[in-house]
Amino acid sequence: MAALPLSFDEVLTTTRTVRKRLDLERPVEREVLEECFRIAQQAPSGSNMQSFHFMVVSDPDKRAALGDLFRRGLEQYRTSPIALYNLAYPDQSQVEAAPRIIESLEHLADRVEQVPVHVFPCIQFPLDRVPVTMMGGIMGSIIPAVWSYMLAARSRGLGTCWSNMHSYFSDEADEIIGLPDGVTQIACILTAYSLGTEFKAATRRPLDDIVHWDRW
Repeated sequence: MAALPLSFDEVLTTTRTVRKRLDLERPVEREVLEECFRIAQQAPSGSNMQSFHFMVVSDPDKRAALGDLFRRGLEQYRTSPIALYNLAYPDQSQVEAAPRIIESLEHLADRVEQVPVHVFPCIQFPLDRVPVTMMGGIMGSIIPAVWSYMLAARSRGLGTCWSNMHSYFSDEADEIIGLPDGVTQIACILTAYSLGTEFKAATRRPLDDIVHWDRW
């Protein structure tokens, strides 16, 4: 599929979390997904192990079962002190954005099983046996590939949404997905064509708030 006429910087700054603008009626062609995965394969990984995998779920029955886990997970998430529902944001723009994000999250929860493709990035490490000191290296060996996939999807007119709502019931999710022992899924990347391809850069805090030169 031909890429959208976006510059590299436009792809980076307009790859949004897409929830309400996912086209739930249009199938996503396998060849388009494979283009995105080929790009994702080029991402760096620790010690060049290339231990990441992508489990693609498009079966309607599996998506329905995962949708139930998403909604059950959302109910658990609501009670967390670090959940969007309960955070006290220091920045006024974040305070104002929170109700809109909550509304879009609940919109997605009501119809998540209709999203045509659920992509599960996985890594061949049992994370419960990994020391905390190694966790950064393990995650650094898969998250670059996941972000590359999401950027490639954006450039082809697809919208994506990183979700971990199902992870409250990861054992059930693993069984639904059909993961073998020793493979750990770290997220669900909901994927569909976007309704429209125009997205804008988000409002962010000043750089001085997040970049610290030699001292905090």
